[in-house]
Amino acid sequence: MTTAKARGKLPETVDLTQTPSAFKPYSGSKKLVIKNLRAPTGRDTQVAEYYKRTEKELEDSLEAVFAGRTPNVPLERLYRGVEDVCRKGDPAKVYQMLKERIDVHLQRIVLPRIQKNGHASNLDTVKSTLAEWKIWNTQTILIRSTFSYLDRTYLLQKNLASINDMAIQQFRKMAFPSQSQAYRNSVGVRLIAGVCDLVEHDRRGIDQIEPALLKDSIMMLYVLEVYVKHFEPYFLEQSERYLKEFGEAWSTSSLKDYILVCEKLLKKEDYRCIQFNLDSTTEKQLMDSAHAHLITNYSEKLLSGGNLAKLLADREVESMKALYDLLRLSGIQKKMKDPWCDYIRSTGSAILSDKDKGDQMVLRLLELRRSLDLMIRDAFNKDEDFLWGMRDSFGKFMNDRKAASCWDTGTSKIGEMIAKYIDMLLRGGLKSLPKELLSDVKDRATAEKEGQASTGDEDAELDRQLDQALELFRFIEGKDAFEAFYKKDLARRLLMGRSASQDAERNMLTKLRGECGANFTHNLEQMFKDQELGKDEMESFKQWRQGSAERKNSLDLSVMILSAAAWPTYPDVRLNLPDEVATQIERFDKYYKNKHTGRALTWKHSLAHCSLKGIFAKGPKELLVSAYQAVVLMMFNSVPTDGFLAYEQIATGTGLSGGDLDRTLQSLACGKARVLTKHPKGRDVKPTDTFTFNKTFTDPKYRVKINQIQLKETKEENKATHERIAQDRRFETQAAIVRIMKSRKSMGHSDLVAEVINLTKKRGSVEPAAIKKEIESLIEKDYIEREGNSYVYLA
Repeated sequence: MTTAKARGKLPETVDLTQTPSAFKPYSGSKKLVIKNLRAPTGRDTQVAEYYKRTEKELEDSLEAVFAGRTPNVPLERLYRGVEDVCRKGDPAKVYQMLKERIDVHLQRIVLPRIQKNGHASNLDTVKSTLAEWKIWNTQTILIRSTFSYLDRTYLLQKNLASINDMAIQQFRKMAFPSQSQAYRNSVGVRLIAGVCDLVEHDRRGIDQIEPALLKDSIMMLYVLEVYVKHFEPYFLEQSERYLKEFGEAWSTSSLKDYILVCEKLLKKEDYRCIQFNLDSTTEKQLMDSAHAHLITNYSEKLLSGGNLAKLLADREVESMKALYDLLRLSGIQKKMKDPWCDYIRSTGSAILSDKDKGDQMVLRLLELRRSLDLMIRDAFNKDEDFLWGMRDSFGKFMNDRKAASCWDTGTSKIGEMIAKYIDMLLRGGLKSLPKELLSDVKDRATAEKEGQASTGDEDAELDRQLDQALELFRFIEGKDAFEAFYKKDLARRLLMGRSASQDAERNMLTKLRGECGANFTHNLEQMFKDQELGKDEMESFKQWRQGSAERKNSLDLSVMILSAAAWPTYPDVRLNLPDEVATQIERFDKYYKNKHTGRALTWKHSLAHCSLKGIFAKGPKELLVSAYQAVVLMMFNSVPTDGFLAYEQIATGTGLSGGDLDRTLQSLACGKARVLTKHPKGRDVKPTDTFTFNKTFTDPKYRVKINQIQLKETKEENKATHERIAQDRRFETQAAIVRIMKSRKSMGHSDLVAEVINLTKKRGSVEPAAIKKEIESLIEKDYIEREGNSYVYLA
């Protein structure tokens, strides 16, 4: 055996990591051989037959769907067939076939079913169209599922309508053809008319409609995209005719009834729009039309002063609220302000000039104000225009000289009556008020919300009522009449001890000080100080009397010392006092003069009151009487049991005469507490009458008040007060003229009159004629002189 080296060759290297392979590289040309290759003609034929069969299956499935049957071919196979066609076949052809089949079905099958051979009514057309539309929606879902691949590929790529949109378009084309001639005779015209007829039947209550039918029909019109173009104009036109007819039918009714039916109609129209899913733009146009035809066109009726005055007088809050809301939605609510103010002025003036109900003047004004406040709060949504209109109107009629002239007082009658009303409140409290003026639940809630005391508390309610009276007081341009009568009434309350609450008295004084200033309340505050000083003086007198050697007297004397400048003036009346009373008065007079050198006391018996014990058949009574009444009753102590006193005897014994004696006897013998008996019986006291003691007098209370007469003002006192106010006003006018002329030196007549009016308006309105009269008086007194049409001040 020879080796490679022996043969003369290098040894061979073997790679043991490689696996053995039979492949041998070939560097020449290559050749691909396909075994069993079929001829191309046979393959194309097979594909064509598949597409044809698929298209036939799709057509058959459409027919089955249109007929309401389940297709014979499984849906998955149909879906795969559509996908194959879209991938390798002709998708345009399938789409066209689908579109044509839908069109044929709708035009030849669905449309005749809706039309019912031309004999269908509008309502039948609505029902049948809606029924077919629901069927069509169900069929469309099945068609979309089958042709879903076509929808997602070819139609999307070619920017064509989706199958769903195409189905809607074809249904719309069937019901609403685009050609005008065809549209006039189309299903769509009857469909729109039928839907509007359903609305009309619901409006007029002709017959019960199916809400679902109307709601679904309107939704169908939305989806078909014919709502705005075809339905809305027809619906609004028909609604306009209905609203015109409605307005004309109710135009002759009362304002209250008209407001009520309009409010109901608008609410129903608004609810109908929501219930049946009408478009918001349709709703707005409908409501605008309703306000135009029912509110704006009849604004003369709605804003008629006479009609509004009746609603306001009857306090028809609900009707006024409805009217305000109707006018507000139409944007003309501000036009109601003028008749509102006219009503306030005319009603207020009528109250001021009603002499038969003069004592109820303030109560009626407050009731008017309360009703107007409630109207603003509950009907006008606290509209400030109406609030300021009310305040302005109150100011005008309360300072109207024509309305005040009927009282012939020459001063502010309303100022006097407000003072008397406050006097009534501070004497009797809330029990003297009608319920209509008291706070309601809303007032109490508002007070608590604002951090005030709840008006449910009696003191807080009294405070509120005083504020209400001050509201009227603020409207008065001249305060002098109020000041005079308030001062007079306050004096009576303090002297007689008839204030319901001292806290309320001082609270009212604080309110007046804040309203009119310290000068206005200076004398009123002094009256309270005198009352406190009087109590101290009586304590001192009692101590002096106890220290004296005189025996104790059964008479308990109480004296009030009044400052003449601060208190009203009272007449001096001669009165024959019982000896025991006269003695006690002399003792106090002596004590006071010794203590206060240089001071003098003037006794005002007309203001005195006392307590007497009366013995009657049914038991004793304590009688609270005035000094006049006491003196008369004491005379009967000396009369025999069956005796009597004549009118002249009583006049001689008491020293009283005229009206004072008549009123005193009338209060004792003709009032509620008749402790005397008048002969003959009657309401009027005459000089020929006689009087006996009424032994059978009885009363459920032990303490019987008979001195109410002292709290009542006589006609003579009232007249004297007004005359004093007029006289004070004359002096104030003259003083104003002198002050103005002193500063200006020279001034024209018209300028001077204007300055005087402006300077004195806070105290009381002065007529130009009265100012001219005072100018003449000052010329006579050589304060000023006339030079042409001007006046010159004389130093």
